[in-house]
Amino acid sequence: MKTGLKITAFAAAVAATFGTAYGVGKGVDPLAAGAQKTAGHAEGGHAEEGRTERGRTEEAQDGHAGHGASDAAAAAIPGGLQISERGYTLDLRTRRITAAGERTELSFAITKDDTGRKVTAYRTEHGKQLHLIVASRDLTVYRHLHPARAADGTWKTPVELPKAGGYRVFADFAPQAEKEGLTLGADLSVAGKYAPRDLPAASRTADAGDGYEVRLGGDLGAGSASELTLSVAKNGNPVTDLQPYLGSYGHLVALRSGDLAYLHVHPNKGGPGPEVSFTATAPSNGTYRLFLDFKHNGAVRTAEFTVHAGQSAGDHSQGHGH
Repeated sequence: MKTGLKITAFAAAVAATFGTAYGVGKGVDPLAAGAQKTAGHAEGGHAEEGRTERGRTEEAQDGHAGHGASDAAAAAIPGGLQISERGYTLDLRTRRITAAGERTELSFAITKDDTGRKVTAYRTEHGKQLHLIVASRDLTVYRHLHPARAADGTWKTPVELPKAGGYRVFADFAPQAEKEGLTLGADLSVAGKYAPRDLPAASRTADAGDGYEVRLGGDLGAGSASELTLSVAKNGNPVTDLQPYLGSYGHLVALRSGDLAYLHVHPNKGGPGPEVSFTATAPSNGTYRLFLDFKHNGAVRTAEFTVHAGQSAGDHSQGHGH
């Protein structure tokens, strides 16, 4: 997780097509091309038998850059689209949740190479060794979790997801042995009747609850760096005493609609409010969901925006927040 994290290339579209119901016995981890219309805050799969997700990714890379250039091709893929990268794999043990709204423990590990050895040495970044993001594929549900790690390398955290459907789990971490961090992604399904929702309309303001409102300034640039400013107010008055959360005054996550390409940036120098600024580069034109986490009066809140990279974010009157 870095200030002004830049994603520089397109990835193959990753999409899921869902029916009207999710059965307990059916998991979701698609790698098919296509597009789909595509979030809350809390604390807290296995690769396929005989043919790992990593192997399938390398095959896709071979078609573009040749087998000998697979490492370079992997480095150009936006975060969160791969379950394996640079020899690391997200081994999500909890692949299915049996009921929406039910508190469930997510269990996973980060493994290294083909041995399945669990990684136990991480660098601490922004107060945590690993940040876990869970978002619904229609980008209307979002959770930023901080799991606990056991001595053997297994991570666990409770989560409560409010509706059935498909979700993407993102593990954002930096192994002690690596100079650069990485973000891996895996699919999670919640059983039950599923009715996908359209993305909320593009908006310059988001209601974060209890009188808090966040206003977005600037536009998300595609292929070039741009500055976004987010101004926090409560009951119409600017908030000038934001509290540090995980070492900063705000955390911003962006997810691209359609394939959920992941962009996690942190604020530029400044604070403690009312404005928090970020420098970010979207990997392409398109629609994105922005999720801003901020802390005030001892509580962490999330403001949510829909924006269009490469054009104005719009000037509607209301967004969403939690």
